[in-house]
Amino acid sequence: MKVLVVGSGGREHALAWKLTQSRRVSEILVAPGNAGTAGIAENVDVPTTDLQGLVALAENRHIDFVVVGPEVPLSLGLVDVMQEAGVAAFGPSRDAARLEASKSFAHDVMRKCGVPCAASRVFTEFETAQGYAATLEPPFVVKADGLAAGKGALIVTTQREATDALYDILVRRVFGEAGDRVVIEEFLQGKEVSLLAFSDGEHVAPMVPSCDYKRAYDGNRGPNTGGMGCYSPPGFFDAAMVQQATETVITPVVRAMAAEGCVYRGVIYAGLMVELDRIHVLEFNARFGDPETQVILPRLQSDLFDILESCVAGTLTPESIAWKPGCSVGVVMASGGYPGHYERGKVISGLDRADSDVVVFHAGTRLDATGRILTDGGRVLNIVATGETMAEARDRVYSSVARISFADMMYRTDIARREVS
Repeated sequence: MKVLVVGSGGREHALAWKLTQSRRVSEILVAPGNAGTAGIAENVDVPTTDLQGLVALAENRHIDFVVVGPEVPLSLGLVDVMQEAGVAAFGPSRDAARLEASKSFAHDVMRKCGVPCAASRVFTEFETAQGYAATLEPPFVVKADGLAAGKGALIVTTQREATDALYDILVRRVFGEAGDRVVIEEFLQGKEVSLLAFSDGEHVAPMVPSCDYKRAYDGNRGPNTGGMGCYSPPGFFDAAMVQQATETVITPVVRAMAAEGCVYRGVIYAGLMVELDRIHVLEFNARFGDPETQVILPRLQSDLFDILESCVAGTLTPESIAWKPGCSVGVVMASGGYPGHYERGKVISGLDRADSDVVVFHAGTRLDATGRILTDGGRVLNIVATGETMAEARDRVYSSVARISFADMMYRTDIARREVS
C-alpha cells in the first residue's frame, strides 16, 4: 500500500514512523513533511490547505490511502474531496469535524445526548458578551468558537482579564475567523486527561490515556501553547475510568452524530476534567492530538494501518487492538519566545547523541542546502522515551534532551514529575 500522510508536525512524523512498521505499507509520502519525515518517507511540497493539490498528488502518485493529521484540512473537507476522487482517506468528514471546528456545535451535541460538560453561552457581539461576563464570578473560561491552534481557550481570573480576552477575540480578531463567535464557559476543577479513541462511526476503541502540558513554563506558568510535553498513562485515570469515559462520553457522541446522519470515522479526542469519579468534557478534537500522539503510538502493539483502514471501512474491532505495558514521556523542545515571536533557522546539534531507545520526532524543522537540520517553527522537536515505570521513562527522556541543542531553545523540566514525586 502507498500511503500519504498530510501534515508537517510532530504528530505526522509519529504517524509516518508508526506506519513504517506496518507489514502492509510499502511506501509513504508526507505533504509537506519536515526534516524528520524526510529520513523515513518522501516529502512532497504541497500545503495542507491545498485540497485540490493534495487530490492531484494522490491521483498522480497512485496513493492507496490518505491519513490526515491537522485539524484545518479536516475542517475544510479534505477527507470528503479525497473520497469523491475515489481515494480512501482516514479522518472525519467536514460535517463531522465540526466537533472540533465549532465549540458551540460540540456543546449542542453533548447536551442532546446527555454528556456532562461545562455550562456555556455563545456570543457574537462584544458588548453582549461583556455584559454576561460581568454577571459571573471568576474564574471562568473564554474560548474562541473556531480553530485557534490550541491557543484559543483562556482561563480568566478577574473581570479585567475577561474584558481583555473578549475584546481580543471579538474586536481585535486575534484568532481571525475562529473568533466570529465566543464561548463563555464554567470553570471546571480537577485533573485534566486526554482520551483519544478510534471510531468507525459505530464502534469505538479507546487508546491509552495521556496528559499534556499546555502552559509554556514549568509549574504551569506562562501563556497557552500547542503543548509542551505529554506522558502516558496518568496514574489517576485507570482502566475503569477509561471504560467509564468511553461509555458515558465518546460512544454517546459518536452514536448521536450517526443518528443525525453525520457518521464520525477517524480519531475522536476528548479533553476531560476528572474530579474524584466524575468526568466532564472540556473540549473535543477531531484528530490525533499533538503532542499526545507522540507518546501514545510508541505504546501501540497492533498494526496502525490495519486499524486506520478498519475505521474507514466500518469494520473496527476494538478487542483486537493491543497496547504495550509500561509508560512513555515526551518533552517538547521549542524555539525561544514561543508561543510569541521566535526566530527560525537555528542549527540543531546532538540529534545523533540521543539514546538508541529514545525516539526524536521532528515538528518545526527543515533541511538546508547542505543537509543541516534547522529550526523552522515554534515547537521544534518532541523527544519521547518509554520505560517500565514513569520514573524510568522520565530519566531516559531528559538524559537525551540534555544532549540536543540549538540557540535560544526552551523546554519544560517538569513533564511527568507529578507522577514520580
